[in-house]
Amino acid sequence: MIITWYGQSCFRLQGTSVVLVIDPFSKDIGLTPQRGRADVVLVSHHHSDHDNVRTIEGEPIVADGPGEYEAKGVAVRGILADHDEAGGTLRGKVTIYTIELENIRFCHLADLGQKKLTQEQIGQIGEVDVLFVPVGGTYTIGPVEAAEVVSHIEPRVVIPMHYRVPGLTLPLEPAARFFKEMGVTPEVMSRFVAKRKDLPTAETRVIELTLEK
Repeated sequence: MIITWYGQSCFRLQGTSVVLVIDPFSKDIGLTPQRGRADVVLVSHHHSDHDNVRTIEGEPIVADGPGEYEAKGVAVRGILADHDEAGGTLRGKVTIYTIELENIRFCHLADLGQKKLTQEQIGQIGEVDVLFVPVGGTYTIGPVEAAEVVSHIEPRVVIPMHYRVPGLTLPLEPAARFFKEMGVTPEVMSRFVAKRKDLPTAETRVIELTLEK
């Protein structure tokens, strides 16, 4: 399973027989949009930096909102969450996704704006192997809240997202403070090859992906 990051909340998960893309964005934010074919696309909410499905080639099955989806051997669950600290009254709702693919369980926290997950949400998320968590603040939780969320979910691997990178026009914080809050020096790599047998069983592994261009 090869995991590639394009910036913001956009990831490509490439399995042996399926390609899944999460939150493709438009070029308006200053980054190069993800292109290419996908079998499944997940959209966490309808902001231009998360729902640019038209750039994806092929005829992907699109999951868009809470509920349960099954397609191409991928099991997906969408869980409702708030995009802000005021119950979604400021920026609306988002969909957290859990993804089960090739015996690995992923969780994508979208533009989570709640300072804390509810016990119900944590229960729905369940056990997580690889967690994608926003850390850049402004439109989502920041580094302090992100580190706390990680401690509640206890994933095997954490990959931060939605933070400042070169070229991005949105006012987000860089990921450095999140790493400081986690008390780690991240492993930096261009792509993460996730294999069940290599997932840690003790301490959480923190990975910083560089942008795919």
